[in-house]
Amino acid sequence: MYGQNPNTQITTPPDSLLKPPFVLIDSISYRFMGDGNFSRGNIIRDLIILRTELIFAGPAVAITTNPRFTYGKQNNILAERDTYVDLFIDILKQRQVYIFGLATVENSNLRKIDLRQLAGAGIGIHFLRTGSHTLNLTSAVIHESTNFRERATIVTQRNSTRLKGKHSFLQDKIRLTHITFVQPALNDFSNLRWNTLISVELPLTRWVSVRTSFENSFESIVEASRKQNDTRLTFGLSVGNRR
Repeated sequence: MYGQNPNTQITTPPDSLLKPPFVLIDSISYRFMGDGNFSRGNIIRDLIILRTELIFAGPAVAITTNPRFTYGKQNNILAERDTYVDLFIDILKQRQVYIFGLATVENSNLRKIDLRQLAGAGIGIHFLRTGSHTLNLTSAVIHESTNFRERATIVTQRNSTRLKGKHSFLQDKIRLTHITFVQPALNDFSNLRWNTLISVELPLTRWVSVRTSFENSFESIVEASRKQNDTRLTFGLSVGNRR
């Protein structure tokens, strides 16, 4: 080019001075789980629970969803056809204290709920993070709306406190996971919901594990024909790259 010194050399800055590109998501973890419980004889019982765990993680943001579908019959009469979808967005989860937002949508034939939706935000705290054990606690304020089939729609604000842990024993031959939600209404503590899920897994390969799960849920406000408490014990398999 006119006016340019032919001896001039164009140099590029060293790699140490180059700014790395921004990355929102750099890893994906997933698991697919199928649990069931079947009985024949005086009581005919069929129960199938399909779960998925997906985590899209990056340096600053982690997006998690755990959709679930439950189908069950009691003596050939439909008892459960329930769908649940959630979304968690964690900000700076690598730190001991972080912030997050959540939203869920669900319906339940078991509890005669046509639609329940909630959304909120809060903080999380890591109490334990080692190669074999993790334990964290989150607390959020949520806005919730529940459309029952027969009783009036209930709109309320709740505190949602969650304790979640994962534990590995005997050089990862046994895995224990547990998650508990406690959700009292802020304007009426007698309006309470909780849910506990405890699972024990025995890895068969790097990708496949056999599992058994115990689940207990409680709601203080239910339809007149429904009980407040439900308990399930199921057995199944999990497949995925997430421990």
